[in-house]
Amino acid sequence: MRTVKIFDTTLRDGEQSPGCSMNIGEKVEVAHQLEKLGVDIIEAGFASSSKGDFESVKRIAETVKEASVCSLARAVASDIKASAEALAGAADPVLHIFLSTSDLHLQSKLNKTREQALEMVEESVRYAKSFCGKIEFSAEDATRSDPDFLVEIVTAALKNGATTINIPDTVGYATPDEFRALLRYLYEHTELDKALLSVHCHNDLGLAVANSLAAIKAGASQIECTVNGIGERAGNASLEEIVMNLYTRRSEYDAVTNIDTKEIFKTSKLIQLITGVTVAPTKPVVGKNAFLHESGIHQHGVMNNPLTYEIFSPETIGVRRAGLVLGKHSGKHAFFERVRALGYSDIPEQQAEQLFTDFKNLADKKKEIHDDDIVALILKDIVSNKEHIYKLDRFVITCGDKITDVASVSLIVDGKRIENVASGDGPIDAAFNAIEKTTGRHFTLEDFHINAVTGGRDAQGTAKIRLRYGEKETRAIGISTDIIEASIFAYLNAVNFLLSME
Repeated sequence: MRTVKIFDTTLRDGEQSPGCSMNIGEKVEVAHQLEKLGVDIIEAGFASSSKGDFESVKRIAETVKEASVCSLARAVASDIKASAEALAGAADPVLHIFLSTSDLHLQSKLNKTREQALEMVEESVRYAKSFCGKIEFSAEDATRSDPDFLVEIVTAALKNGATTINIPDTVGYATPDEFRALLRYLYEHTELDKALLSVHCHNDLGLAVANSLAAIKAGASQIECTVNGIGERAGNASLEEIVMNLYTRRSEYDAVTNIDTKEIFKTSKLIQLITGVTVAPTKPVVGKNAFLHESGIHQHGVMNNPLTYEIFSPETIGVRRAGLVLGKHSGKHAFFERVRALGYSDIPEQQAEQLFTDFKNLADKKKEIHDDDIVALILKDIVSNKEHIYKLDRFVITCGDKITDVASVSLIVDGKRIENVASGDGPIDAAFNAIEKTTGRHFTLEDFHINAVTGGRDAQGTAKIRLRYGEKETRAIGISTDIIEASIFAYLNAVNFLLSME
């Protein structure tokens, strides 16, 4: 069987989804997990779009060694040069150039003729080749382009050194039959067989995965996708759905991937926690209902033989079947046995000690500790900002429907305790105002979400914040069984990161 490469663009296209932006530390953490997952190429960002994106690409290029690292660039010299500089430390760099090829985009977006577009492709690919051996060229809006003009574009890109040709369904317009026919047409009329054919499908009509699989049948050797399918508008083709289609129906597609499927669930959880965007319960592969069976007939069948209603086992993607519930009397051995069973076997000793302390503290507040609680504790430490200019000492909230909500928040700053009191529109707003008093600065709250980690009244809550200070913006999380405390933790994490940048 042939091996299909997985080109992960979670850190580039996925991050463009509203509310999914990540700071540099979070991007590096995701890149390391994608490396463990076994993706072939990590598109780390759009280096010329901002200083932050340039630094993210640079950091990831310098630290990731098992996967190729890619940076996106428009078909202009300044973009290409910025991407090349950011990728300088990569073990296996890929420079990715894109240009619109549909008449609609050329006229309405770029104000270019077909002849000018062809010239831009030739010049940009040739220039990029002087920096990097692996060049990917993408014909943006390919599925709404004139097929014969697309032939000219692909021919020009190949002639000038492109090693990968990407045919994107940029607006999710194509049907699987149309997409397969277009790819076959390009194979017949160009020398596409001398390069790697890649596809990048969007999900506007819910066909991104179907179109990607159709492309594999048409000869595509690389699929561009994102974890949980995050991305602009309705999102991208979902990595986990494509991978598990090929895993489960490999004889149908005569293709496999290099993905370690046991890392899928862990990767999905990390992206959900960092972005604050949870997947639907019915999401294929990683949704919480994917392996639940409520019907009595289904339950009986699964108990006799899981294959009756499960086409692959939850263990295949790293989901552990329910076992013993931990509590405050559970010891260190039992706890770390569960941590290892959840797929986290490489936690440093210092972090492990803190993790067990956090577990014990949580067990004092919750009667039962579930697997999702443990995963939340692990990921909290992974994604928390490490700078602690301001550290929470204590807080007191006074609130009610007939009184003004007031918060008293005590923070530790340079070893000294500083306490301030403020009112607000609700207890959380009051707490944020009290923190602002202590910092002497005004921050703008751009986004705020609270989600429960598990069910039950004593569930942990995750607070996700997007905070802006002047030109700088960051996101942060906080986790606690108290949603006000979780919100304060998230706010302080964001404040500490923004101020540390000064």
